Amino acid sequence: MGMQEQMVGYFAAEKAESWLFILVGVVAVGVSVWLWWSGSTYRGMAYPLIAVGLIQLVVGGTVAFRTDSQVAALTLQLASSPSAFQTAEVPRMEVVMRNFELYKLVEIALLLVGVALTYAFRRKEVVYGVGVGLVMQASLMLVLDLFAEKRGDEYLAAIRALPTASAPTTGGPPPLDG
Repeated sequence: MGMQEQMVGYFAAEKAESWLFILVGVVAVGVSVWLWWSGSTYRGMAYPLIAVGLIQLVVGGTVAFRTDSQVAALTLQLASSPSAFQTAEVPRMEVVMRNFELYKLVEIALLLVGVALTYAFRRKEVVYGVGVGLVMQASLMLVLDLFAEKRGDEYLAAIRALPTASAPTTGGPPPLDG
């Protein structure tokens, strides 16, 4: 698979996942409103559901709506100067990959806090609900980010492997001695 196809595939998957983020965010906000207004014993779930749901809406919307223009710009850059593409895209993706490390730590911490709350506060409905909501949102976000991280690893490897004009060539005639 060529670099162009690799790039288009990577961003298509990122865009598809961003629409999933939007959908999950809308559902989370909707469930939060319903839990709160219904007076459910699980209304504590509304806090993490709405907080993370709003993040999902913002992140998903940002990625979904910028992806097409980003792919168009990167396609032009790749076609006109593969070395400039590589020089710009490697550091950008390295930042993206470092961010995934941070996201995983936060999501795992929130998951553990959620589990701890469900054990420590079984009889405190609101706190128990917060714990359940944290478990739901943190585990979902962790799974989605693990998939995105794997895609990012593969895309970054393809960028790094891109042959550029500045790369040393092998083969050809030996140098002439003068």
